[in-house]
Amino acid sequence: MKIKEIIQAIESFAPLQYQESYDNAGLLFGDASREVTNVLLTLDATEEVIDEAIARGCNLVVAHHPIVFGGLKKITGSNYVERVAIKAIRHEVAVYAAHTNLDNVRNGVCAEMAARLGLEKCRVLQPKKGLLKKLYTFVPEGDAEKVRVALFEAGAGHIGQYSECSYNGAGEGTFKAGVGTDPYVGQVGERHFEKETKLEVIFPLYLEGRVISALLSSHPYEEVAYDIVNLDNTYNEVGSGLIGELPADMDELEFLRLVKERFGAGCVKYTNLRGKKVRRVALCGGAGSFLLKRAIGAGADVYISSDFKYHEFFDADNQIVIADIGHFESEQFTVELFYHILTEKFRNFAPLKSTIKTNPVNYL
Repeated sequence: MKIKEIIQAIESFAPLQYQESYDNAGLLFGDASREVTNVLLTLDATEEVIDEAIARGCNLVVAHHPIVFGGLKKITGSNYVERVAIKAIRHEVAVYAAHTNLDNVRNGVCAEMAARLGLEKCRVLQPKKGLLKKLYTFVPEGDAEKVRVALFEAGAGHIGQYSECSYNGAGEGTFKAGVGTDPYVGQVGERHFEKETKLEVIFPLYLEGRVISALLSSHPYEEVAYDIVNLDNTYNEVGSGLIGELPADMDELEFLRLVKERFGAGCVKYTNLRGKKVRRVALCGGAGSFLLKRAIGAGADVYISSDFKYHEFFDADNQIVIADIGHFESEQFTVELFYHILTEKFRNFAPLKSTIKTNPVNYL
């Protein structure tokens, strides 16, 4: 198996197009065409993790956090980022990162957090816009089903939890085939009238190449007429954070103790309790203070995330309880997510989980 096959499996789950503009997800070091000896899964690609990969015979490290986040103008080994780069390249260990793209998919990092708390009825807290496109095409009535099925198989036609969604309108198209053409219907040099179906389907932007390929290969016309437009619709399957509900109400302090236990947190920093039961819970892996207003607006009783600054705790304003559990603690189960993605795709392949706890924060 090639490194690129591992990458394709991860990116089919969390497309790179879903990463934030500031991010640097993807293959950071290495040759994607090389064969995989084994894969080491980790939250952070530190020097210790690269050493572990070498010792365990892994030539690919899959991490959540990109070790190279900003630009590198030189690589001299003067800091930990440069030392990781030198060691990985010297020992031919490829390093790949799936970061905010893995955060933003509905069943990604936040879903792993929600599962630890048994949350139900989960939905994306802040869905994204601008990730959807619509295809319009025109097909002879007798060939519409063939094209429709091909588009569905390419991934088009999903709206929320519904699949094979399309709109079909009857109409009449005209064309005149020119010299040298081989028209599917009609005669060269004569205007032809054809009963056609106007077929409309929606699809996520990362599937555009696949959808167009499916259209062209299934459509009977020599020249296929189609339009693709960008949509500003909210894409409810992709975005930041999750919100869900507990199976039963809990006391606030009881719930915070549960959070501390389930995430193995060294401590939980939290705002004043409100004396209310906890049922609706919002959460976000990593630094999530930017979603606080969204969590309040969604009616969450508690918002679980990390990296809140002192003054940001005041923003709870007795409308919600903030529970800051730590950055590492909120994202630690990403390794399990990687493992699930790869073992589901490759049933005869067993990636390795790093034994190194990369959390740079200690608690006294």
